[in-house]
Amino acid sequence: MADPSAARLILIVTGSALRAEEVDRPLAYYLRKQVEEQLGRRGDDQAGFQVRVVSDLRWLHDETFQEQPTVSVGGPGVNLLSHRWLEELPLSLAVEEQYFIQMDPDLNELKVSIWGMDNPNTQIAVSAFVTRFLPRFLDRCLAEAPDAIDLDEFD
Repeated sequence: MADPSAARLILIVTGSALRAEEVDRPLAYYLRKQVEEQLGRRGDDQAGFQVRVVSDLRWLHDETFQEQPTVSVGGPGVNLLSHRWLEELPLSLAVEEQYFIQMDPDLNELKVSIWGMDNPNTQIAVSAFVTRFLPRFLDRCLAEAPDAIDLDEFD
């Protein structure tokens, strides 16, 4: 019988700044729902994944989290992870310098940064990610994500 406290993770990271908590965290929960629905359609109880929304500070200070598939939501001005990845991740989509999706086009690294110049554009960027990139990202997660970890260590 599988250990119910063990799971493979997909992390969605938002900034811990007040503005990010107010406007980006709801987007992160929307994205989590989209990820869970797509995993659910694939069957097998979401393929053993749990999707968690965490703050940038938590992610940056936890090496185990840094090894998990991660989607950062919110711009580099309010999300420390997006700031870190600004020069690190290639642009996969940039629309009129209003919103951006940064990720390795081959998804050799399961890292994505989604952000816009303001919240309405970040919302558009999240929607574009769900439509254009999420299925392929989940395919790679299913094939490449690290083994399950004990979630009781992180609550």
